[in-house]
Amino acid sequence: MLPCGTGAPLLTPPPLPGTMVHPMNDPGPVFHAPEAIHKAATLIRRASYLTAFTGAGISVESGIPPFRGEGGLWSRYDPRLLELDSFLAHPEKAWPVLKEIFYDHFGQARPNRAHQVLAAWEQRGLLKTLVTQNIDALHHAAGSRSVVEFHGNSRQLVCLGCGARVEARRDLLAELPPRCACGGLYKPDFVFFGEGIPAEAHRRSREAAARTDVMLVVGSTGEVYPAALVPRWASEAGATIIEINPGISEFTAAVSDLYLPLKAAEAFGLIEEEMRP
Repeated sequence: MLPCGTGAPLLTPPPLPGTMVHPMNDPGPVFHAPEAIHKAATLIRRASYLTAFTGAGISVESGIPPFRGEGGLWSRYDPRLLELDSFLAHPEKAWPVLKEIFYDHFGQARPNRAHQVLAAWEQRGLLKTLVTQNIDALHHAAGSRSVVEFHGNSRQLVCLGCGARVEARRDLLAELPPRCACGGLYKPDFVFFGEGIPAEAHRRSREAAARTDVMLVVGSTGEVYPAALVPRWASEAGATIIEINPGISEFTAAVSDLYLPLKAAEAFGLIEEEMRP
């Protein structure tokens, strides 16, 4: 989970609210929102293997701030607390902050309309795989089950002694740092800085990107690697990329075929309405 440079700046300004820009053309045709929503709904409805790739932006509307940028978590907390070496050396300092961010605050968040629509599409057999960068488990809470948690999740703890995984229950977090019955230190089951991506998550993401013909990219800046490779793999394999993001990202000019400058909950509500018979 390593941050990447932002790359060359985009020369074209972001679209005005209510318009959609096709970023593969420069400056590209501009569409009115209803036409773009209709186009997105048509692509989704006709997809043979629809996937979604979600980032922090999808959860902002559930009250979870992003990690980066103005108002992000790293503007209030020291990100070094999520470095694996620092955590192992000083778990008594790291755990109170981890509990505050990921269990006290995240625990109050609930899935929003975007999470709910994605879960409904999976249940209807429309969405085949969802790859998420997020560790907040809101997709799981919404009912999604075909989920690849690229960076792991906060709902489980893993014992660094015996390897056991348990639910992050309130009683386990009553005394910090929490420890397993074997005496080993519990760590949240998500990827810390300095840790590798779980091999199974990497494999499943690569497989989904190779199979998909339409990929939704939702609320991701495209700055965190290797996760940001997933939409690029899909694009290279010939998939159509639909990006839903209130602002332009590293994906917009690079791989997105249809860009909807909307918040996730609003966009999914409009697309779901358009798809009703």
